Amino acid sequence: MPVDAATAGYPAHRPRRLRTTAAMRDLVAETRVDTADLIAPLFVRESIDAPIEIESLPGVYQDTVDSLRRRVAGLADLGVKAIMLFGVPTTKDAVGSGAFDPDGIVQVALRQLRADLGDDVVLMADLCVDEYTDHGHCGIVRDDGRSGAYVDNDATIEVYAKAAVAQADAGAHVVAPSGMMDGQVGAIRRALDEHGHAAIPILAYAAKYASGLYGPFRDAVDVEIVGGGDRKGYQQDPRNAREALVEVRADLEQGADMVMVKPALAYLDIIHEVRRHVDVPLAAYHVSGEYSMIKAASANGWIDHDAVATEHLTAIKRAGADLILTYFAGWFAERAAGKDTT
Repeated sequence: MPVDAATAGYPAHRPRRLRTTAAMRDLVAETRVDTADLIAPLFVRESIDAPIEIESLPGVYQDTVDSLRRRVAGLADLGVKAIMLFGVPTTKDAVGSGAFDPDGIVQVALRQLRADLGDDVVLMADLCVDEYTDHGHCGIVRDDGRSGAYVDNDATIEVYAKAAVAQADAGAHVVAPSGMMDGQVGAIRRALDEHGHAAIPILAYAAKYASGLYGPFRDAVDVEIVGGGDRKGYQQDPRNAREALVEVRADLEQGADMVMVKPALAYLDIIHEVRRHVDVPLAAYHVSGEYSMIKAASANGWIDHDAVATEHLTAIKRAGADLILTYFAGWFAERAAGKDTT
């Protein structure tokens, strides 16, 4: 005779009994993603008259200052109360001076956003110079006569310190160094403190990998490394996990208030390990390639866009991230608010 599973001695806590209805599954869910967990990466471009959609990032735009102001206000109305701002300047130079120019595009945008929103939205500024350099690297490039071009770490962190002060002066609530230079957090912390910004926290891109998932982002900021080079000399090797904790601990010792892992989905193990070892807020960047793969596969009818996007964000949160930078922030917030996202 067939065995009756209901009377076959299965334990009373048999998991399927807690999956019977949507309400039951919601009740016992271990991981929840909330709109308040999300940070929206946004791009502001100099010398354009209207927003430009980024072809490889469907639904994401290079904004004017005015359209950025409207976009951030709209996100705030939906409950997205933090943004990460990236600049796209008209002119670039060898040192990335637009990153620390008081009239650089990000500083102009920050002043406007702070005037509009005060402290109602956390204004984060990405702190790097690759968008502003004519060679596309994240720092000052030298030629040592032996190995050719390389990024001068110590000269670069001096530039980062100047950029941090410029961003804080313009109204940033948080500065977020992403260049992966040794000692960058310490140099930035000292500069902020010396210029009256001791209350400005640092979100360190502490474990940023030399990933192949950044292509659409580079389209968004018009960055191309001259000569076809790469950033493997200063970003982390995707084959390594333990050194992520070395980087995180170094940034915390230098004064970081929050740390971030980038990318997110391909590095869930890193997020999990960092969460096990630190108590500060942990962010993860669901990067452009991770977003665009969902968009492309969905456009071809290969996957369910909403289900997979939600699954990605849930996995990142489940791995241990407190905060998620994601291009899905607006979409998620609209969906959570019950608005049509089609």
